Amino acid sequence: MLLAKHFTYLLFLGGRLHQQKEGSREDCFSIVMDNIRRYLGAQRVPWPWTRRDNTPNESSPLIQKVDADENAHKTTKLHGVVATDKQEPGSKHIHPHSSIYCSLDYFLKYLLVLSNLMFSVMGLLVLGLGVWGLITKESLAQERIGSIGTDPMLLLVTAGLLLTFLCLSGCVGALRENGCLLKVFSGTLLVLITAQVLALIVVYNVQVQIENVLRLGMLAAVAGYQDDLDLRFITDEIQSNLQCCGADTYRDWEINIYYNCSAPGVLACGVPATCCLYPRGNGTVWNSQCGLGAQRLTEFSAQSVVFLGGCLGEMSRWMQQHQGLIGTVVGVILGVQILTVLVTIRLQKRLNDIKLMHNRI
Repeated sequence: MLLAKHFTYLLFLGGRLHQQKEGSREDCFSIVMDNIRRYLGAQRVPWPWTRRDNTPNESSPLIQKVDADENAHKTTKLHGVVATDKQEPGSKHIHPHSSIYCSLDYFLKYLLVLSNLMFSVMGLLVLGLGVWGLITKESLAQERIGSIGTDPMLLLVTAGLLLTFLCLSGCVGALRENGCLLKVFSGTLLVLITAQVLALIVVYNVQVQIENVLRLGMLAAVAGYQDDLDLRFITDEIQSNLQCCGADTYRDWEINIYYNCSAPGVLACGVPATCCLYPRGNGTVWNSQCGLGAQRLTEFSAQSVVFLGGCLGEMSRWMQQHQGLIGTVVGVILGVQILTVLVTIRLQKRLNDIKLMHNRI
């Protein structure tokens, strides 16, 4: 456009020169050339190969305010956020050279990422163990699919899925700074913390009812000992580790149809080998018949062969002896979860501050 203006002006001067008479054309020509030199001297043509020199010198005018604002605008960029001197009323002043994230924020962010990644791996292991148990026991077979709800391996699968989903959402949300995933993570964790606290309060206030429920469960495990491999495994582990037999006494095994004294088999009036004081005898071979006929003995004679006390009493005694350890473990677990929620909320607050600053700009 500027070249077009120059060309139009030259045509105008040429037309004026053409209109003059022959005698005065030489004088007019010199006048036109002077006008052209003056015009081109005042108007700099921006040729492509010329370089614009914006360096101020003694004869240059004062630097325009727009340029100064642009320079200040460039120097205040930090982490993709621009801080200006103009603030809205009530807004925080952010120093142009300060960082949105401090060192503590970076440390907490990557601590949250690594801890959630570790628990995600644990959740996958628990999930894999549960699936392996279901496949090994053929619990997914068509004829046994109806009773899968009572399979303990289903509890492992559910816990593994929940732990993996929860920790992956926290890990990815912290790593990618995704506010939606962080909200899901912190909200779910808050619900779990609330449920755990309520469960502790309920357990503390209804201990007698819980003891009755455990008694019924232990008696059900004794009755189905030979029919359910899972119940058999759990019962053997409890009896061998707590050194007990039955729910309240070793005679509870009479409710089992195989260990009942009226049963026709060799197990009649007996107890499992995990009730024996010395199931391996004097050697290393497991003696599965050490409890045969134990129910026919008196308590005085049976105390040298099997454990007389039931497992409920041993559980209560063990919990009383380890109250401090149980309280410490529960406190640490709840404390870690609460600390994780606080770290997540801090990270969310930082992300919201960044979004607010972008909206203001």
